[in-house]
Amino acid sequence: MAVTAVQAVRRMRGGAQSQLMLGADGNLWVVKFKNNPQHLRVLANELIATRIAEAVGLTVPKSDVVEVSDWLIANSPEMVVDVGRGVRERCAGGLQFGSQFVGGLMPGQVVDYLPEPQMDEVRNLAEFAGMLVVDKWTGNCNGRQAVFERRWREKKYRAVFIDQGYCFNAGEWTFPDSPLRGVFSRNQVYARVRGWESFEPWLSRVEAFAAEGLWKIAEEVPPEWYGGDPREIERLMEKLLERRSRVRELIGSFRESDREPFPIWGRKASVVVPNGFGMLGDVGGMVM
Repeated sequence: MAVTAVQAVRRMRGGAQSQLMLGADGNLWVVKFKNNPQHLRVLANELIATRIAEAVGLTVPKSDVVEVSDWLIANSPEMVVDVGRGVRERCAGGLQFGSQFVGGLMPGQVVDYLPEPQMDEVRNLAEFAGMLVVDKWTGNCNGRQAVFERRWREKKYRAVFIDQGYCFNAGEWTFPDSPLRGVFSRNQVYARVRGWESFEPWLSRVEAFAAEGLWKIAEEVPPEWYGGDPREIERLMEKLLERRSRVRELIGSFRESDREPFPIWGRKASVVVPNGFGMLGDVGGMVM
């Protein structure tokens, strides 16, 4: 059953013009509407890709279907969408996509940027490699988005991966793969990648992602989010199943790109020998 929205709080930043709303479950939800300026299908993309990331063990917000009544929209003047050329329209009523607001009702501290020294201290920095696996699999055509949350009395931030709307090439549901698509803007998050083992356990989980698990996720998507034709979402799921075996190839293309994202992958370990040992070669006939 969908979460029922009971109050509009404020409009969020971003191209989708989402609304922060209070649900009847007591949680704050970032809600994307069917008539958002990006595309109707970004709602389906968000639910599918977020559930996939969650299934393979990555840190993403809880996602769900949120029902927003026409009455609430009519009585919330700020619930409008800018559609361009100065034209505004009311947010659509009915079933929308929602992700729980990172930090909840009592956030510690949530930021969308950290300076370089603090980035190295992010407690789940290794998950950026795991999210790269999912982004390459799902054909995310946008840059990887994340926010950083630090709860009360915690010293370190954790990354939370948000905004999966441009997976599957947004509304196109195609996969025009490119090495730099779906990657985070700063190479720093990939600097510790040493080889394929750095993408585990997420890579193995994607490559072995069960078909029934993928179909179960697809069944949770309201048909109105993709035009009501089940053949469209069936084709998308079938393509995803085929692409499981291509993820390593796609990561390899990123590795070989001009970004040079993995500086220590493939380097041979070197041993530093103290200067004193360099003189041993001059000692002949020494028996140990």
